[in-house]
Amino acid sequence: MCGITGYYSASKHKFTQEDLKRMTDSLKHRGPDAEGFFTDEYVGLGHRRLSIIDLSERANQPMFSHGGRYVVIYNGEVYNFREIGARLKTTTSPQGTINFKTSSDTEVIIEAFAHYGTSFVNHLNGMFAIAIYDKEKNELFLFRDRLGIKPLYYFWDGTTFAFASELKALTKLDIPLVINKNAIRDFLHLGYIPTPASIYKQIHKMPSGSIIKISEDGIDIQKYWNIKNKIHSEVISDKQQAMVKLSDLIISSVQYQLKSDVPFGVFLSGGIDSSLITAQAVELSSVKVNTFSIGFEENIYNESQYAKAVARYLGTDHYEFIVSYNDAINLIEDVFEAYDEPFADSSAFPTMLVSKLAKNQVTVTLSGEGGDELFFGYGAYKWSQRLHNPVFKYFRKPIAELLYMLPSRYQRAGHMFDFSKESNLYSHIFSQEQYMFSDQELDSLLQPAYAAASTIQDHMFNTHVNRSFNEFERNGRFVGKERILNPMESQALFDLLYYLQDDLLTKVDRASMQHSIETRVPYLDHRVVEFALNLSPSLKYKDGVSKYILKEILYQYIPKKFFDRPKQGFAIPLLVWLQNQLKYLIDQYLSKEMIEKYNVVKYEEVATLKIRFFGGVDYLYNRIWLLIVLHKWLEHHGKSIEFPTE
Repeated sequence: MCGITGYYSASKHKFTQEDLKRMTDSLKHRGPDAEGFFTDEYVGLGHRRLSIIDLSERANQPMFSHGGRYVVIYNGEVYNFREIGARLKTTTSPQGTINFKTSSDTEVIIEAFAHYGTSFVNHLNGMFAIAIYDKEKNELFLFRDRLGIKPLYYFWDGTTFAFASELKALTKLDIPLVINKNAIRDFLHLGYIPTPASIYKQIHKMPSGSIIKISEDGIDIQKYWNIKNKIHSEVISDKQQAMVKLSDLIISSVQYQLKSDVPFGVFLSGGIDSSLITAQAVELSSVKVNTFSIGFEENIYNESQYAKAVARYLGTDHYEFIVSYNDAINLIEDVFEAYDEPFADSSAFPTMLVSKLAKNQVTVTLSGEGGDELFFGYGAYKWSQRLHNPVFKYFRKPIAELLYMLPSRYQRAGHMFDFSKESNLYSHIFSQEQYMFSDQELDSLLQPAYAAASTIQDHMFNTHVNRSFNEFERNGRFVGKERILNPMESQALFDLLYYLQDDLLTKVDRASMQHSIETRVPYLDHRVVEFALNLSPSLKYKDGVSKYILKEILYQYIPKKFFDRPKQGFAIPLLVWLQNQLKYLIDQYLSKEMIEKYNVVKYEEVATLKIRFFGGVDYLYNRIWLLIVLHKWLEHHGKSIEFPTE
């Protein structure tokens, strides 16, 4: 795990070596063990290393191919590098037999590129953001992993290109920064800014599963992996067959991801996903497994007792951290600094705290991200099923009006039924399940200059997935079949494309890397994802039981009684804190002076929101938090950016 930076300019150096050094230094937390640079008349590459595989200096980056033509920097891990390396040793290449000089995955990556070209990326199993420069052709290639586990941002103005693992590195360059008004709306609706946008109009997130080529001819972006193309026309319905195959795939993924030359552990919440990962790690590891959990002094939010029980049953070396208000408040500035752009997932606080705890013992951790999205773990999936019911669709407005007349808890459900455009239903369901602003609320809240359309495209994950792969050829044409996804599958696909990548994985990457920890996510092995996409929905949600098949596998390791409780999630008591200890944030960042200073939202709407919140409408707490996060970010960065005027 590392931090990478770089630039490319066919017009010969808009950026300098000093720019490159400044960018790379800003990512020292991602790689405290070593730094390295490469420059020529076209390109600059910078690297900060966190040593995980092959701890020797020989494995430092940038690294050159054996023939000297290619140079690589990369962030992440390729878990199957030994198999790829073994195949390369048996192949004939223009350079002759390959004799590897290190035991690192970096050397395998650059030699695989030299041998296969850009198609080498299809051989990789891992999480990665890779930059490879061809010195002979003056071409730069970037590769991002299939699910967007590892981050990569880029700037392109038509002649000059720059990239980095984190947004903060690109802001070290002398480039104009204009606020992205579309991103403001999306942030207030979702709590994060979805790919490919960033908070800055000129800087973009590289799409997952993509290749970017930069040359004297300009920029070219191509997809090498598309999640929709992995959805087959038929589903797997046989429970026993599915359990055996899925269990084998997860075991294989965990076994891959336990490979490390430094100590490892597991983030254990005591829930389904992390408990299964922990159980399999214990079974596969030759050393005792470290586990880490976190809880809260407010007992309703404390799941650490369940994690402790699972850890005791599995026999791990378990560490827990009980968080107080003071622990969280001391992290506020660190959290805002880590995420670079408005980011409202308050579970970033416990994630950063548990990373800090784990760093005292390990450098690599496994985490359970992806289990909910792949196996229907969220309440939003049941809402999607309800709201696609023709009766609810037809009567949604009267239902909403009725619920608005009832106490606070029912009013929140009223917002779920109160949507105007069916084309944006999936983002609406996500937004209201997370207590964010609805589209209608944003129409009233935002100033005219920010009343832009959402960048989310719900039609990209609608219920009809067209297939033209693995089918038969007729009259010289591929004849595709069509699989109709049910509402739960479609909602889960929305989460896989947006929420998982731009919220959950972003949260874990920044929080763990802030403490120089590499966090791996076994459920997001592409083999597991592709298999899960084609499981029958009845194996994911059965008789009111979510994650049905995953639980059936888990119960082969740990008795069911350990999990007979409602799902709580990994959250802080934000509602309570905003009403008490964190009320000063409301006073500071949602004051009339602050709101009118930036003029993004209308103060009269904010004032009404505050009155309702302190008057007992509890579900508004996340809307309050969104506005605090936005205005705290604006106050910190506003002097260096331009604002839209219309």
